Amino acid sequence: MMRYWPRRADGLPPGQRLMNEMPRFSDLPHLPPPEMPAEPRLEIRNDGDLIAVLTGADLQALKPRDHRADFHCVTTWSVTGLIWTGVPLREAFASVGITDAPAPYLVARTGDRRTVAFRWEDATAETVVLATHLNGAPLDRRHGAPLRLVSPSQYGYKSVKHLVAIDFRAEEPRVRSKEHLRARVSVEERHPTLPSWLVTLPYRLMIPPTAYVAERTLRRHRPTSSQ
Repeated sequence: MMRYWPRRADGLPPGQRLMNEMPRFSDLPHLPPPEMPAEPRLEIRNDGDLIAVLTGADLQALKPRDHRADFHCVTTWSVTGLIWTGVPLREAFASVGITDAPAPYLVARTGDRRTVAFRWEDATAETVVLATHLNGAPLDRRHGAPLRLVSPSQYGYKSVKHLVAIDFRAEEPRVRSKEHLRARVSVEERHPTLPSWLVTLPYRLMIPPTAYVAERTLRRHRPTSSQ
């Protein structure tokens, strides 16, 4: 498990430590990734009503390009210099006629029915990307295939793996117990109610066992259908 212990390094945001590789990581590491179709399909909804669908072909038509970014997990590990290939989310929205906020909040939904909340201005920042590739290779089950929302300025739990839907909401959505609505790395918004200094050490101590269990679960549960 020591391979998953991050080290001190210069140039990282407050409280972060450098990891040599990007492990599979989850707050439910004992659960395998959801079985997903090979091609992306993103539903866009407004208070539950379907308003658009983006397919893999639609995203390809928007000319995906490489976006270099660091990744910062809320538990204090970071990986630097990742290359995500994809389309900025705001460009994807514009392609279906969404240029102004239909509502101030968004909820992203995953293939295993988990949800993550955003404010419009955070989700449509210039650096937020709908990614299909990582470091030149198609996303795999470990890192969120077939489509991942990548938000480098927010902690990793906002970079939603296995993305299947985005729903605009007029009212501020309820967030998970440990999820900060904004989760900005620069100001250490790690937890919705607790100060960063209080959660940093407990979070860091959980890195090796969490990554170890998550990777072992991935190896033990192979997909039963083509992905």
